[in-house]
Order: sequence, then structure tokens, then C-alpha cells
Amino acid sequence: MAAAGAVTTVAASYVPRTRDSFLHLLSKAVTLSHLTELHAQLLHNGFQSDIATTTKLTHRLFDFSAVHHARSLFFSFPEPDRFLCNVLVKGLASNESPRSAIAAFKRLRERKSIDLGPDNFTYAFVIPAAASVGDVKVGISLHGQVIVGGFCSDLFIGSALIDLYFKLGRDDMARKVFDEMPERDAAVSTALTTIYIRLNEMDSARRTFDESSEKTLASWNAMISGYAQNGLTEAAVSLFQEMQMSNVSPNPVTITSILSACAQLGALSLGQWVHGLIKSNKFDSNIYVSTALIDMYAKCGSIVEARRLFESIPNKNDVTWNAMISGYGLHGHGQEALKLFHEMVSSGTPLTRITFLSILHACSHSGLVKEGEQIFKSMKRDHGFEPISEHNACMVDILGRAGKLKEALDFIEGIPGDPGTPIWSTLLGACMVHKDTNVARMASEKLFESDPGNMGYYVLMSNIYSSDKNYPGAAFVRQVAKKRNLSKTPGCTLIEIHQKPHVFKAGDWSHPLSRAIYAELERLNGKMKEAGYQAETMTSLHDVEEEEKELMVNVHSEKLAIAFGLLSTEPGTEIRIFKNLRICLDCHTASKYISRVTQRVIVARDANRFHRFEDGVCSCGDYW
Repeated sequence: MAAAGAVTTVAASYVPRTRDSFLHLLSKAVTLSHLTELHAQLLHNGFQSDIATTTKLTHRLFDFSAVHHARSLFFSFPEPDRFLCNVLVKGLASNESPRSAIAAFKRLRERKSIDLGPDNFTYAFVIPAAASVGDVKVGISLHGQVIVGGFCSDLFIGSALIDLYFKLGRDDMARKVFDEMPERDAAVSTALTTIYIRLNEMDSARRTFDESSEKTLASWNAMISGYAQNGLTEAAVSLFQEMQMSNVSPNPVTITSILSACAQLGALSLGQWVHGLIKSNKFDSNIYVSTALIDMYAKCGSIVEARRLFESIPNKNDVTWNAMISGYGLHGHGQEALKLFHEMVSSGTPLTRITFLSILHACSHSGLVKEGEQIFKSMKRDHGFEPISEHNACMVDILGRAGKLKEALDFIEGIPGDPGTPIWSTLLGACMVHKDTNVARMASEKLFESDPGNMGYYVLMSNIYSSDKNYPGAAFVRQVAKKRNLSKTPGCTLIEIHQKPHVFKAGDWSHPLSRAIYAELERLNGKMKEAGYQAETMTSLHDVEEEEKELMVNVHSEKLAIAFGLLSTEPGTEIRIFKNLRICLDCHTASKYISRVTQRVIVARDANRFHRFEDGVCSCGDYW
């Protein structure tokens, strides 16, 4: 405050007479009113034609976001030089006026009096402005001017052009700019790595990363985040470990990316280790890191720890609330999710479309039809949000899971325009649960037409036909998929034992303990049958003997992982498994029986939700 007062006193009592004194006071001004007063004194003392003081004043006006004042000052100056022009373009671009920056640039090029035209700094300022507004025509024109002006070797301009084309969706041109640059620094290499990641060309991204002579924190973050975003979670974890061994300290961006990988992988032990790293680096006060931790614990099955963390955050934002509501939904704790949703409303935290998506998912997984319908209606009526495809799909899921297929169809018919693939896919899944072949046929026809390359829809429809004993229909669907050269996404199940992940596939014999695992499965199968278990084989191929069908379902990846978990842990230890697809009916039934005959709690996360099997009962209430 003393400094501000000193400047005010000087500005009020001392009248500058020289250029240097004006420049000094302009650089020291701390309020817009000081600048305005100094501008008046400049005019009074005849400095309105002085380029140095005008440039400094224009620059300082932009510092205070006085855009209109700065523009007026510039265009009142008779003959601005290149440096003053750059101040104008940069100031407009940095004050969220990119279109004005582009317009000013065009206007300046038309003024013949400006010495020699734009330089490398001008283009480094105006190209990002074109990128931010997504103007293809201007972007290509600027690139042409850069080539004609001989600025292609400038690293800042090259990086700006790569970013421009990346944002315009012209990744081919971004790559071309990179390839033609005579020199490249770490920032440029990171930009190209990001482009490859966006194209899902992860091998090329990794090659660019590995070939970079200088790996910065930004380049490590780009690669780890890219792996996590593209579902290559093990690669993300491996690279993060490599980063640690390279003595590169992480930042909150690194941490949120690796926590996302842990959440997808179900790697609770690694997530807990990262939590320790967060504490030692004092990142726990970062709201985004804390929210990523909540998401990780919820998705790794530790919903109690997720809630404890949630309660410890003093200033929760909407993303934090959404993560906790979503976590409750994933675990089938619909009532807790509803209670938290109402607390969020009462707290005054702004609701978002993601908030409504999270709570509708929670209602869906808990069979809360009435509550879901009320929230869906209030979304637009009370909060002004127009439902998008994902919200509509949630409502179809809520109705479909509850067996209200007619109501679900009526709802779909009321959606303006094309309902979209996610909605028909949701309805098809409900038909599998409730054995409605007629509605399933209608939904599958829509899906085969709109998304013919998705094998999952063919598998689902084939299973629906098989469960209805319509084996010719099932065979026909499989034949169509075969003609289209489609292949099923292989199911796999992960279990973490002593902080090491083990992944199983159906009929897998690759594990070193396979003999013991299959022997344990055979032992379990005998005990389950004594308790009343019968294998669910109705969706298996009809031209296979019943005994062979039973053998097929007995070696599903879920059962192999559970058997391995039983062999590798002490009696009474909770077993946690993670399946990449929806758990099948037989494995769901078998898990209930295994929990009873072994007196173990089995927690399974599939593509939809968590299942907690205890003493022969599942937490989902067979509602999944």
C-alpha cells in the first residue's frame, strides 16, 4: 500500500518534463487512473507524437485491460512503427479479443506508412489469435505470409503454426510444419507428440517422445496423459515409473493423469502409493488432485475412503461433488447419491450437465425410477439445462432396467430428431435383462444401421436370441458379423495381489500357477453344486453339448481371477477383481455361490458398476 501511495503522490504533485521521466512513471503506475492522468500530462506537454512514450502507455493500458483506450491511442498516432504495432496485436490477443487482434493486423498491413511490415514477433502474436477463433482462412493466409517473409525457421512461429493446425483439425499440416522446421526444441516436440496422441497414433507419439533430446515435464505429462486417455493404462503406469527413475519431479498434471490410469486399471495399491507422493509433495491442497483421488478410490472399490477425502476438502467445486455422486452411483448406493445431490443444491455450488448425468446414473444403478424421472424433469424446468443424448440415454436405462420397456420406447419416440446410437444401445441392453426379443430386434436394426462396425451389438443380439432359444436367429446375427470381418472385444479380468497386477482371459493357461488355479476351480465347482449352483448356459452356442457349454463358462476370466485370489490370500481376505466388460450371468451367479462356500467377500467391478458378493448375495440385488 505504501508503494501505491508513493506513486499517487508523485503523479499528483510532480509534473514530468522529459521523456525518461514519463517512461519511468508509466512503468510504475499501479492503477488505471494513474495512467489516465499521465496520458493527460503527456498531451499537455506535447509528447503525443513521441513513439516511445506512446508505445509504453499503450502497453500499460493493455496491462489494465483498457482495450478501448489502448486502441484509440494507437489509431490516433500518425505513424506507428513495427514495435508499436506488435504491442497492439499482442495486447488485443492477450485480452480475450482475438478477432480484434486479427482485424488490427489486417488493417496494419494495409497502412503503407508502417516500416517494412510484420516481423517474426507480429506473427508469433497473431497466429495464436487465429487458432483461438478457429479461422481456417486466416490461418492458411498467415502461414503463406510466414513462408513469403522467410520466418519458417523461427521456433516460436513454428510452434504457433503447429498449434494452429492442431486446433483447426488439420493434423496433416501440423505434422508437415514440424517436419520442415530446421531446428526443433522440446516445446515443438511436445506439440507434435500431442498431435499424434490426438490421432491415437500412440507408437508415433512415443517415438517422437523418445527421440526428443530434451524431455521436459510438459513432454512427460503429455505422454502419460495420452496413454491414460487412450486406455493404455499399463503403459501410463510404466512411463510414470520411468519418469520417477529419471528424477523428474511430478506436478499436479502428472498426478491427475496417473490417478486416472490407476482408476481405470483398478490398481488400488499403486493409487495409495501415489496418494503418499501427493502428501510428500504437498499437492493435497490442489482441488483437481483431491478430486482425482476421490475418483480413484471410488473406482478402485474404496468408497468409504473416497467419502472421507471428500469431507476433508474445504472448498469443493462442482467437479468434486460430481466425482463423489458418480462414485456412489458406481457402487449402487443410489440413496447416498441422492442425499449428496440435494446437499450440493443446498450448498449453492453451481450444478452442471455432468452433475445431472452422475445422479441419473446413480438412480439407474439403484432402480430409483421415480426419483430419476423427477430429477430429469427438474433439470430443464428448475435449472435450465436442455437434456443432451447422454441424459436421454440415462432415462432409457432407468426405465429399461426396471422392465418398463414400453415406457422407454415412448420416451425415445418423444426425443426430437434422431435419438442416436447410445440410446438404442441402452435399450438393447435392457432387452437382454428382460428377455424382450421384439423390442431388441427393433433396437438392433437401428444399431446395425448406424454403427455397423461395433461387434458388441451383434454379440448382445445373438445372446438375446440364444436365451430365447431362437438359435437360427443367433446364428444369422453371428454370420452377418463374420461377413463384416468383425471380432469380439476379448474379455479380461484383473486382480491385484501383493501390489502386482495379474490379468486373466477366458481359458487362460499362461499364468505360472495355472494348474493350481484350474484345480481350485474344479474344487469350487463341486462345492457350489452341493450348495445348489447350476451353470447358466442359455447364451452359449446351441450346437454344443450341455456338458461342453458348462466347461466353457467354467473357465471365464472372472472365475480364474477369483480362484487365483483365493489361492494367494489368507482366509477371510477380501477378493477384488476388475472386468473390462459387463459380468456375464453365469459368473455373477457363480460369484454369489463362491462367496457363500468360501466365506469370503468378493468385490467385482465390471464395465457398468461394482458388485459386492457376500454370503451368497450381491449388493446390486441382481439389478445390473
